[in-house]
Amino acid sequence: MEHQPTFSIITVTYNAKRWLERTILSVLSQSYPHVEYLLIDGNSTDGTVEIIRQYASGLAYWVSEPDKGLYDAMNKGLRQATGDYLIFLNAGDTFLSADTLSRVAERLRKRKTLPDVIYGETRIVDANGRPLGMRRLKAPKRLTWKSFKRGMLVCHQAFFARRAIAPEYDLSYRFSADYDWCLRCLKASRSVLNSRLTLVDYLEEGLSTANRKASLRERYEIMCRYYGKTQTLLWHGWFAIRFYWAKWARGRV
Repeated sequence: MEHQPTFSIITVTYNAKRWLERTILSVLSQSYPHVEYLLIDGNSTDGTVEIIRQYASGLAYWVSEPDKGLYDAMNKGLRQATGDYLIFLNAGDTFLSADTLSRVAERLRKRKTLPDVIYGETRIVDANGRPLGMRRLKAPKRLTWKSFKRGMLVCHQAFFARRAIAPEYDLSYRFSADYDWCLRCLKASRSVLNSRLTLVDYLEEGLSTANRKASLRERYEIMCRYYGKTQTLLWHGWFAIRFYWAKWARGRV
């Protein structure tokens, strides 16, 4: 059986004029024809909406209205999507190349059934789109929900979930609902495919110190819920060793 799935790509924006156009162009330039592009804006006031209107003919759906934050906007996009797979690309993020989705579809062509999750690697880019290297955490050869006890080994943008098994984002988490969402997708999955491709260029923006701490607290809470407090404490000891070892190694360069 030959599969030609539809990819629903969702971009959530708020005052993202500086970054948005390169993301839109990356999606619209994909050589794979079965793409549904949805853009959810949080009532931007910086000219973002004018950019959206400029490319409206290439969008399956767009809206600009107030929301309750990032994950509320993602849920709006998820509800509007009709494709086989959900892909979330933030403003500034892009696919690695114009044939990325074609290459993913080729991996699916001779499979008997579509996998519930497809994943791959992520490259980091700066504000000008220049590559900074690969993401520090490498995607494992085999991914299960238990893999994420070692951290978010797959970037959210390089994690394609079947719409049929994807839940809505839990709005009780302000900074780490994507981590929880990926875990829930993996727990619901019967088959997971490693594309063995670098799928996306991820814009390295960096969280503020306050947001980073809040995100880590939320992630710790999520890990305790899925893996238990004892295992989570042990893994966080390893995270600390890994962090300081990497910091020491960078200092030696």
